[in-house]
Amino acid sequence: MTGLALLIPLALMMGLIGLVAFFWALRNGQFEDCDGAAARILIEDDQPSVPPVQP
Repeated sequence: MTGLALLIPLALMMGLIGLVAFFWALRNGQFEDCDGAAARILIEDDQPSVPPVQP
């Protein structure tokens, strides 16, 4: 029973920390461009990022 007296406040505190971190990320614009990264992988670059190796 004393274990529950420790674990329940600990679980509530961890949940509160997670909620605060989520709202901080939401306020700082972390979720603004959800589709950008998914579409960016489909875009072909005209020039390769690594130059070809010449023998």
